[in-house]
Amino acid sequence: MAFAKINGQVLHYEFLTESKDDPVVVLINSLGTDFRIWLPFIDEIAEEWSFLLYDKRGHGLSETGATPYSISDHAKDLIGLLDHLKIKKATLVGLSVGGLVAQEVWRQRPALIEKIVLCDTAHKIGTADGWNQRIAGVTEKGIASLADGVMKLWFTPDFHAKRADDLAGYKTMLTRQSVEGYAATCAAIRDADFTTVAPTISVPVLAVVGDQDGSTPPDLVRSTVALIPDAQFEIIEGCGHIPCVEQPAQLAELIVDFINED
Repeated sequence: MAFAKINGQVLHYEFLTESKDDPVVVLINSLGTDFRIWLPFIDEIAEEWSFLLYDKRGHGLSETGATPYSISDHAKDLIGLLDHLKIKKATLVGLSVGGLVAQEVWRQRPALIEKIVLCDTAHKIGTADGWNQRIAGVTEKGIASLADGVMKLWFTPDFHAKRADDLAGYKTMLTRQSVEGYAATCAAIRDADFTTVAPTISVPVLAVVGDQDGSTPPDLVRSTVALIPDAQFEIIEGCGHIPCVEQPAQLAELIVDFINED
């Protein structure tokens, strides 16, 4: 385990690297998770790449920091961590809110980015009313009060039926997150809108989405792809909102092909 104080709070991260010459892939996790969701995906990668995993503020073993905060704050944390590790260029793979963070890193420091993978995310996610209801619910009743509903958005009925032990584990991951950090990140998502930023992205972009994603459905992700010049779009079959857990081999194949393209 590794920790670094970035922008006033300690972030938990892991930098898996064998050589400074290996391409760097940064994995940005979703709301209510920690970076362990990426481990099944990394297990499917045979390439000689370096991986940076980290817990966003308010998630996992990272400190929550002062609230409220914004997607800009999350992006500044990642930029600060990249600077701390002296990483000059990387491919960003952002899942859900992680995709919003990736778009904001593009807005703030485009020179850091080689390519972007937008995974089950969009230029704008949800409505203000929806996020306000979620914030009120977790603040009053805790994350456990909505955990079963979230699991239905994250994973397909097939996952629920055949992988009950895994489902219980990921539900536990969700419910053990900081309520304050979760609510603050919900507010950050609520206030984020990259409708005018997405068309400015000039690095290669791949957008992927599970065919049964209940949080950012395929049509929403497709609408984001339409905003980004020359972006690629792929649908992962038999998958919900967390493909790095539910279909890691399919996700790995798509991302390996994309990163290895000239």
